Amino acid sequence: MKTILIASDHAGFTLKAKLKAYLEKTGFKAKDLGTYSQDSCDYPVFASRLSEQISKGKYKQGILICKSGIGNSIVANRFPGVRAALCYNIKAARLSREHNDSNVLVLGSGFVDTAQAKKIVRAWLETGFQGGRHLRRLNCIKNIEDKIRSGKK
Repeated sequence: MKTILIASDHAGFTLKAKLKAYLEKTGFKAKDLGTYSQDSCDYPVFASRLSEQISKGKYKQGILICKSGIGNSIVANRFPGVRAALCYNIKAARLSREHNDSNVLVLGSGFVDTAQAKKIVRAWLETGFQGGRHLRRLNCIKNIEDKIRSGKK
């Protein structure tokens, strides 16, 4: 059984619970990294918790949810090797996998309802990376990350 990390802040908590159940119903193990209530909290805590595990290679994929998805995207993409894609529709989810090999799906609970979020998640999970010219671009991103880490320009 494939494990998918999932995390949210308070604004994404309800959608996260529904998506966690959906993932488990469709044959995935959803490892919930919080938050565990609708009490106000800080999204960077949960976005970094998930992204660190993806960055270190402990898990292959994750889903982050907050109100807009923007803050989670900003945090997640600071981690080397994390390619977080904020997707508000199915087409964006597919393209994020085909062209960018995204490994973190970011959703905004204020922009997608549960039914749409399930369709986006399904498309994201079922779509593979196309490789080819897109692999060259991913290698460019990796080179940029390596330069930043090493302090070279």
